[in-house]
Amino acid sequence: MVQAQEITSPNKNLSLKFELKDGGIPSYQLSYKQKPVIKPSSLGLELQNMPSFMDGFTITNTAQSSVDDTWNPVLGEEKTIRNNYNELVVTLAQAKNNNRYIRIRFRLFNDGLGFRYEFPKQNDLNYFVIKEERSEFNLAGNHKIFWIPGDYDTNEYAYTTSKISEIPSLMKKATIEINSQWPIKEVSVQTPSMMKSDDGLYINIHEAGLINYPAMYLEVDAATNKMRSHLAPDAVGNKGYIQTDAQSPWRTIVVSDKATEILASKLILNLNDPTSYKDVSWIKPVKYIGIWWEYFVAGKSTWAFGKENNVKLTDDFSKLTPNGKHGATTERAKEYIDFASKNGFDAILIEGWNIGWEDWINNWKEEVFDYVTAYPDFDVKAVHAYAASKGVKIIMHHETSGSATNYERRLDRAFQFMNDNGYDAVKTGYVGKIIPRGEHHDGQWMVNHYINVAKRAADYKIMIDSHEAVRPTGLNRTFPNWVAQESARGTEFESMGGLNPDHTTILPFTRLMGGPMDFTPGIFQTDLSYYGTGSSQRVNTTLVKQLAYYVTMYSPLQMAADIPGNYERFPDAFQFIKDVAVDWDNSYILEAEPGDYITIARKAKGKDAWFIGGITDENARTANITFDYLPAGKKFIATIYADTKDANWKEKPQSYTVTKVVVTSKTILKQYLAPGGGVAVSIKEGNAAELKGLKKL
Repeated sequence: MVQAQEITSPNKNLSLKFELKDGGIPSYQLSYKQKPVIKPSSLGLELQNMPSFMDGFTITNTAQSSVDDTWNPVLGEEKTIRNNYNELVVTLAQAKNNNRYIRIRFRLFNDGLGFRYEFPKQNDLNYFVIKEERSEFNLAGNHKIFWIPGDYDTNEYAYTTSKISEIPSLMKKATIEINSQWPIKEVSVQTPSMMKSDDGLYINIHEAGLINYPAMYLEVDAATNKMRSHLAPDAVGNKGYIQTDAQSPWRTIVVSDKATEILASKLILNLNDPTSYKDVSWIKPVKYIGIWWEYFVAGKSTWAFGKENNVKLTDDFSKLTPNGKHGATTERAKEYIDFASKNGFDAILIEGWNIGWEDWINNWKEEVFDYVTAYPDFDVKAVHAYAASKGVKIIMHHETSGSATNYERRLDRAFQFMNDNGYDAVKTGYVGKIIPRGEHHDGQWMVNHYINVAKRAADYKIMIDSHEAVRPTGLNRTFPNWVAQESARGTEFESMGGLNPDHTTILPFTRLMGGPMDFTPGIFQTDLSYYGTGSSQRVNTTLVKQLAYYVTMYSPLQMAADIPGNYERFPDAFQFIKDVAVDWDNSYILEAEPGDYITIARKAKGKDAWFIGGITDENARTANITFDYLPAGKKFIATIYADTKDANWKEKPQSYTVTKVVVTSKTILKQYLAPGGGVAVSIKEGNAAELKGLKKL
């Protein structure tokens, strides 16, 4: 049997070589247009109290195949996705262990590589415990890398941009304090990990199909540019419990010499299994507002109803001392419903409606919420009836405070309550240390919990938006009701230390590679001292950049996150949020550079309407916007929302212009973006009367 195997991608740009090194150690290498991407790197797993899957292998079988087909996501950036790869499956046996065997499956796409370990059922392999997975990524150089520290419990760090060699010296500074964190002792970074080589290769390492397995981080050997997998442990230090027949998630390496192609990649989605749901008609895109941002900035509202700080679910909450600032009241909910109805929003999120918020955080408390009992000043039935009369849905909120055991015990009652009261979507939250105590947000137990919640929700035709969960790995294909996640540093942090102006030029290359993000954009009042609460915080963007996020930060669930009154002050800018689609037929990545800028155009699902979003970091720049995706020979009206020449995220963030012009497929727009700024464009067909008097661009 030949001990080395090679395959190439369908377009021949990528080449994979697999071989056994001395001692029967599995090894792979990857090149792109003859440039090394991954130098020879070993593969394998260490097991608890059993011989490892690290060495002593012989190749007993290899098989190659090719696939080229298409599929249609339920919700997505593209109506149709092409799935085109060449596959190599290598069967490896260990003679010293009764010919116990595993398979390694490689899929080489035009935009990268996926590989996974497979553990077939066999006499000498039924159950095993993973001590550590040792998949290596031996990088070809000291690349520029956009990273956050490896941490078993949070992915809400700010990004650091450095060379790989600089990671150890910057780790302490990068590991800022966050509620509920567990930084990894070894020098490590989280995935998706985005890199750029000196010779212009863009490389993104992540995983796909994370099911019944802990999340993967990358240990970094900064001296040799070598990374290797590191899995989240459980409460007793084990990494994973496997019963054959089984497989690991896919390890993914997306590669291109164009940054735009990284953002356009659908490799991670393609590696996930199709959904088994028979009916997906109830899974729909949602544009929503919510009783939410006021808790962070206005100083007038709280999640909690009472002044007390030691409550039990068995208490009579009508006897608490009202704090006078409770946000989720029946009256407030009706105000938001009116605003949503008037402005065409699908739904409103109401946080803090349910008992238990007085002492929910930092107490590692198990019986923290019951998900069915409202505070005395919130009438569930009345709010539901009022919302229904206005054609507005309500999004449920299930904060668990990390108590997954409590949530699972109450899950069916909570979902039945939602069905009974007209809620078809829920935002879940996992702030705090996990219960079962000792488990981590990213460990195998919690990975299975999030999936269990999504699957159980589907039985009730409920959509899930999870916050503080493990970062996504394309499972929105398999479980399409898991419509969005937060799982990164989102808008709420603009009120808690702020986000760097380059943060959202990095996120699409990192966190969003795995799936849609509920980033909660749309903050118009960016200087938070406006509220007179003594806050000197500011949202580090211009108002127009907030508009652009609706296109650059993909999610089929998009929030207009600001307080309604702030939208009423800027009705012309607010029009873009009202108009913009949240589900798409096509997406066109026009230009991009991680950490610097991104410009994306998208066509609305089933409509002749297009939207463009462009963002920059702290530096002003000129966006180069083409329109060649528009149907040829027709004239369109483009409404351009732009920063003024003197706008800036620090000074004059609310300085913008709105202009209407005529564009065609041949138009090229060179548009100024202010420091921390952006541009947003909506495009529709115009009739002769509408086009009359408009300037052609």
